[in-house]
Amino acid sequence: MASHENVCHAQQDGGQDVWMGEGGDHPCDKKVREHLIITVNGIDGSAEDWRYAADQFVMAFPDKVVVHCSERNALKLTHDGVDVMGERLADEVLEAITRNPGLKKISFVAHSLGGLVARYTIGRLYEPPSTGEIAGEKGGELMDVDLIHHSEEQSRGKIAGLEPVNFITVATPHLGCKGKNQLPMLWGVPLFEKIVCFGAHWAVGRSGRHLFLTDTDEGKLPLLRRMVNDCGDLRFMSALWAFKRRVAYSNVAHDKIVGWRTSSIRRESELPQISTYCKCGK
Repeated sequence: MASHENVCHAQQDGGQDVWMGEGGDHPCDKKVREHLIITVNGIDGSAEDWRYAADQFVMAFPDKVVVHCSERNALKLTHDGVDVMGERLADEVLEAITRNPGLKKISFVAHSLGGLVARYTIGRLYEPPSTGEIAGEKGGELMDVDLIHHSEEQSRGKIAGLEPVNFITVATPHLGCKGKNQLPMLWGVPLFEKIVCFGAHWAVGRSGRHLFLTDTDEGKLPLLRRMVNDCGDLRFMSALWAFKRRVAYSNVAHDKIVGWRTSSIRRESELPQISTYCKCGK
């Protein structure tokens, strides 16, 4: 296992690059690593939220990865909306790639709202394979496309010219926060949920409108509904499908902000009993 003392950090415009140094007279000289990991903070967060995890990544794979902890969307800037933040992150990713020549692969690890931002970003940066696209958009709704049985050749593409490997979200409200127990701190009380649904933008700006699906400007579907599909030049679904591994981690209990159903992308009837995972009194 590499030593924590050899972990190098470089503050960049909007974030931090983290890699394992080589030791010697110039311990933080960079050599070529092939895998870029982008970490994305949640609402009111910053690059510091991922610093410990970034150190662990580079110590576990010292010769393979460089981690970029994004911070172009930090603190109050996380209130600007998923689309605005997604565009900022896309620019930040391209800058990180330019700083690290020799990269071949890319992965994303995102927390909470950052997972939605990362999904928007990969939709922007997706480059389809020469064989064409795998998903389309018709009237804002999903077309009848069998993604599961699509051939691997058709389903792969690249993200900003790199091979997509892992797309991981942790407690991300993929389905938004609208609906019963999607925001557990409201205890499932319909009146509270209705009030918060229509007042969230006062607390967290455009991000609140996106999370509660109240952004129906110009007659368009809410952004989170559009993001379940390819939409114009934003290839949300194709980009997700390009990754070799897609994982959504959810908190089974005690998360007062993001409900289990929205973070695991399941219907209420599909959720196992909590007793399956948690033993009372322990």
